[in-house]
Amino acid sequence: MTGTGTAPTGDPERGTLDKAADENFPVAPFFLPRAWRADLMAVYGFARLVDDIGDGDLAPGGADARLLGVSPAEAEDRLLMLDAFEADLHRVFDSTPRHPLLRRLQPTVRRRALSAEPFLGLIAANRQDQLVSRYETYDDLIAYCELSANPVGRLVLAVTGTETPERVRRSDAICTALQIVEHLQDVAEDLGRDRIYLPAADMKRFHVQEADLAAKTAGASVRALVAYEAQRARDLLNEGAPLVGSVHGRLKLLLAGFVAGGRAAIHAIAAAEYDVLPGPPKPGKIQLLREVGLTLRGEG
Repeated sequence: MTGTGTAPTGDPERGTLDKAADENFPVAPFFLPRAWRADLMAVYGFARLVDDIGDGDLAPGGADARLLGVSPAEAEDRLLMLDAFEADLHRVFDSTPRHPLLRRLQPTVRRRALSAEPFLGLIAANRQDQLVSRYETYDDLIAYCELSANPVGRLVLAVTGTETPERVRRSDAICTALQIVEHLQDVAEDLGRDRIYLPAADMKRFHVQEADLAAKTAGASVRALVAYEAQRARDLLNEGAPLVGSVHGRLKLLLAGFVAGGRAAIHAIAAAEYDVLPGPPKPGKIQLLREVGLTLRGEG
């Protein structure tokens, strides 16, 4: 679950949750039961805030740092902030957390009997972002996605009471695919943060240098590399898609939206001839709705 909004000054909780409007697919769409929506927004608030800490995108003013007990002088230390956030997460399970977004999460954790593991995974992913900026192999990248993306799908299943080993496996495939797609959309933005999520082994195979990723438009080698990674993401989405048919009702529509969002994004990347360097290719609403229909019918 990722967005591009900028948190305003003022209420750190409201600023973080406002970013839900910028997501590729609604975090808690209107058609879900109210209780699910409230719990999914609580989970979203956690995921968005930990990403903002890891990316250095917190609202100005230092309110989040103060809430976590971090001094203004240390607020720019992302690892320290993540440590403080992890300490506050543990308070969700055994006392009273300091940050309002974690206080908002506490009833959800208790109501849905959520474990700390997926939340800790998301923190670990952001901690890894501070220490690792390149990935040598595709397997290395998949291991990162197991921390950065898969916990979100597992939390959705847990909140909706539909978690089974097979559904978790399918969900993991979908979430990893969505993370790869996001990386493909954001090659230029990530490079600006000195991060590259294209496996170095694949870059070597397609004769792509880091300097090629800094160009205004992609050359043939970069386009071939992006097409290769997009096919990997497409295959993962196809592997995970049967998850949609394994559930019913409103949850089926929600999960179809996630799969369709990934497929529509890949379609947009292909329509841009795999040139992602000028900016992230974004699918139109018609394409997204078409993909939702195909996914609900078990096609695509």
